[in-house]
Amino acid sequence: MKKIFLSAAAFLMLFSCQNDTTESNPEASAVSRRGCASQEVLAAQMKADPTLALRMNKIDAFTEKAMLSGRLVNGKVEIPVVVNVLYRTAAENISLAQIQSQIDVLNKDFNALNSDYSSVPTLFSGVKANVGITFVLQNVVRKSTSTSSWSTNDAMKKSAKGIAPTTPTTVLNMWSCNLGGGILGYAQFPGGASATDGVVIDNNAFGSTGTAAAPFNLGRTATHEVGHWMNLRHIWGDATCGSDLVSDTPTHNDANYGIPAYPHYSTCTGTPVEMTMNYMDYTDDAGMYMFSNGQKSRMAALFVSGGARASFGI
Repeated sequence: MKKIFLSAAAFLMLFSCQNDTTESNPEASAVSRRGCASQEVLAAQMKADPTLALRMNKIDAFTEKAMLSGRLVNGKVEIPVVVNVLYRTAAENISLAQIQSQIDVLNKDFNALNSDYSSVPTLFSGVKANVGITFVLQNVVRKSTSTSSWSTNDAMKKSAKGIAPTTPTTVLNMWSCNLGGGILGYAQFPGGASATDGVVIDNNAFGSTGTAAAPFNLGRTATHEVGHWMNLRHIWGDATCGSDLVSDTPTHNDANYGIPAYPHYSTCTGTPVEMTMNYMDYTDDAGMYMFSNGQKSRMAALFVSGGARASFGI
């Protein structure tokens, strides 16, 4: 797929910026369609800091060079995780069992141990990947709050009302809270400020037990968002027949929802069969169950010496 350079103007034209919404939005009803705000948050961050696009372009250039040279991480990558729980009600104060269920899902999905991995169609069996990254729960931080709904302006990451991240250069911080607005989660891409680095998941989409609600109760929202945190884009490139900067994923004309019947054909040039079961699409949790080798390489490039998340490599 074509190489794409980021510009703040392009993102602002493509995505509606949600930075002006407040953390006190009314509580949203149950979400029936996946909503990820990572690109909208990125657009807001670029508006606030025009140099972010330059940093991300450098990361992508480094990634491409590392992939072409074969200089990818050689060894174990283990990600320490701190989960920050913000709650107004008892239900929002999710249990340790629910938190651990999310860590378990991440470890299965990133190591091809998920039970539905064998469901990948033959067409894509040659590119399905065992990413080989593990996650270890290091700590849980809890805070009671009067805020009913947080939106996507990163207020949950600030100590004034939320919880500041724990050593974000060496720890993946995850926030569980009531996001509202029909958003299941969002992540910060590599290159952003360390003070806001991490992944935010609505408590009703966190893990695979407790408050996790169908059709987003299998922990795949975090798999999707951690994919963004590791520099993966939406598989349709957030544009009609756009690029996700990965060579072995077919071109999608748009996001897919629910659980599309296979084969689902793209309307883009060549009408390829879409990889709707990829974690970076928008299907229900039960409809996504694979990363591709190209996505694996893109993620791995972050952890080599000089990579944007090299401090996590072991």
